[in-house]
Amino acid sequence: MSQRVVLFGASGFIGGHVRAALEADPEVSAVICPGRRDHDLIDGDHRGLVRVILDAAPTAIVSCVGRLGGTDSELIRGNTLVATKLLEAVAAARPGVRLVRLGSAGEYGVVAHGHAVTEDEPVQPVAAYGVSHLAGTRLFQLAGENGLVDAVSLRVFNPIGPGMSAENMLGRAADRIRVALATGAGEITMGPLSAYRDFVDVRDLAAMVPAVLRPPQLRHRVFNVGSGRAVRSRAAVQLLAETAGYRGEIREQGAGPQRSAAVDWIQADVRRAREELGWAPGRDLATSIKDIWAAGEAG
Repeated sequence: MSQRVVLFGASGFIGGHVRAALEADPEVSAVICPGRRDHDLIDGDHRGLVRVILDAAPTAIVSCVGRLGGTDSELIRGNTLVATKLLEAVAAARPGVRLVRLGSAGEYGVVAHGHAVTEDEPVQPVAAYGVSHLAGTRLFQLAGENGLVDAVSLRVFNPIGPGMSAENMLGRAADRIRVALATGAGEITMGPLSAYRDFVDVRDLAAMVPAVLRPPQLRHRVFNVGSGRAVRSRAAVQLLAETAGYRGEIREQGAGPQRSAAVDWIQADVRRAREELGWAPGRDLATSIKDIWAAGEAG
């Protein structure tokens, strides 16, 4: 069946790549991307969202809207309440469509060093960011399991790739290396880089969206989206510096982001997505980092 997809958040880093993946998929006939002028998912009301959905008449709805930082209340509004609004509006307007949201690996909290975490393991987020996403994911699970809405959450690990911003560690490192190269500075300063992270290329993440839209029925309501590999952040930044030709010192000081500072290891087990959806990550870290740097140079 030809898919007609409404995509919220298409102007963002992840959303832009998701849009490209959907538009390239032969099973997708149309991608409708409402902007904030059409409807603001965070601040808009129920009636307005229902109207947007009815007007678009989609077979699927994908949300790439959310918040990385802010106060606890801002995180709840941007992640949990957006999930609630979507569930309520879809139940009212188009209960048969598949509804997909992006969650976060931050939902898991602390994971044992060396362990690849599966979707069925206990979740104990350590900060409001993870809590806000976990609440959204749980609401989607309940709606899907109870047959109210065909809802699914994608637990995204550490997305990287061309176009990423300084909100993310490697995007921040790229900006600082670029300035250092331009000014001749002999060092850059980053936060702590000792943690291990699962860096997934944003284009592999984007490919997961059409994959999760294809099956007529899903056995599961939550899927990990990662590379399946854990890499020390320090090694990733060093690889970026080598790619850029920067030979200065990389200093570490201060504290990491609250959303992840207490987690020193995270690695995804991606077998569920491979076995149920036929999806697997296809790009290695070196390729992602090369493309991060090249995109910044081109910009």
